[in-house]
Amino acid sequence: MRDFLTALALALAIEGVAYALFPAGMQRMMAAVQDLPPSALRAAGLAAAAAGVMGVALARGGLS
Repeated sequence: MRDFLTALALALAIEGVAYALFPAGMQRMMAAVQDLPPSALRAAGLAAAAAGVMGVALARGGLS
């Protein structure tokens, strides 16, 4: 549970920095996302989740 909360806090920190440094860019990105079909969002979400799981596994030495 501690690792999950650490990961969640890190994700919030990274996202917060993006909004703080590039507010107009984030607004443009959110507007562009609204125009995407749900299937594209689903595919992007699954790809991001898979990349995240693989990244955690690599960082922890689980894929060796």
